[in-house]
Amino acid sequence: MLGETMAKNAKSKKEAENKEAEAKTEELQETPSEHAEHSHELGSVTEPSPAGERPRVCPSCGSTDIVYDAVRGEYVCNNCGLVIEANVVDTGPEWRAFDADQRNERARTGAPIKYMKSNKGLVTEIDMYNKDIRGAKLPSKRQAQLYRIRKWHKRASIASSSERNYLVALPELSRVGSYLGLPENIRESAALLYRKCVKNNLIRGRPIETVVNAALYTVCRQAGMPRTLDEISQISGVPKKEIGRTYRIIVHELGLKIPLTNPISYVPRYVAALKLSSEVQEKAESLLKQAMKKGLVSGRSPTGVCAAAVYIASALVGERRTQKEVAEVAGVTEVTIRNRYRELKKELNIDVNL
Repeated sequence: MLGETMAKNAKSKKEAENKEAEAKTEELQETPSEHAEHSHELGSVTEPSPAGERPRVCPSCGSTDIVYDAVRGEYVCNNCGLVIEANVVDTGPEWRAFDADQRNERARTGAPIKYMKSNKGLVTEIDMYNKDIRGAKLPSKRQAQLYRIRKWHKRASIASSSERNYLVALPELSRVGSYLGLPENIRESAALLYRKCVKNNLIRGRPIETVVNAALYTVCRQAGMPRTLDEISQISGVPKKEIGRTYRIIVHELGLKIPLTNPISYVPRYVAALKLSSEVQEKAESLLKQAMKKGLVSGRSPTGVCAAAVYIASALVGERRTQKEVAEVAGVTEVTIRNRYRELKKELNIDVNL
């Protein structure tokens, strides 16, 4: 009898312990979920943490929906609530900046690499003042020594043929890019592409100016910037045929994928040059979209098709411009505009007489 009572007490005690363990487990499972909801409310981000790459898979449920709680410094699974990584070290700056000037003043790192400079911006310079740290003039013997140091420093900095090549090519690239009105990032990309051409020996036997202009045209095509071979040729003085040939060689040798030129990208330039309204721009873009759907653009010069669309749109809106004015802005002949005008009028059933 006593043995049965002791066995029952032990069994009930074991059941109570099991229930208590289950309750703790449920509580632990609920807490991470609540924590995940809290982190989501705080504005969790899916960016990589400052300490390294973001964990891709949850080890508990296998979900890839992982968020980073910037307030707590934790990676949390958004599905099951498991805290995957805690106490993540933030290697970013400890200061805040509200404009570019504050950022430049508080930053403690150097300037980024500039491909537009022959030495990528990593250079040591010896000034020409011939003065010491207190501003006093150096003795003549010391000045002669510094002169020799400057001379050999300059010779050493342009020792290789590629560096001498960059000293000629990059200023020319900057000049043409400035005349074309290209932003700095496009010029940097063109300088990087030119460096790749030098590395792959694509400049051998070709004028530097030709390769520079071909690199600019290639980058403009990749970025969707409306710049034609005629414009680049007129500014640089290099024949259009040479730039086009070199462009095709660069694309083939480097395996670049160049998108087709979209005629719509020329519309804002032509409208602004002709001093037309935004209504004309919208109408011209609408006409070009219809023409592209019907395949009227393929096999034809995008500048000619765009010029014809602007010409038609200006007449439809009531701000008519002559064929000669549009042709001068677009860099095409009046005959081209008339031919494209007839095609668009016939295929798109446009009721306009010009």
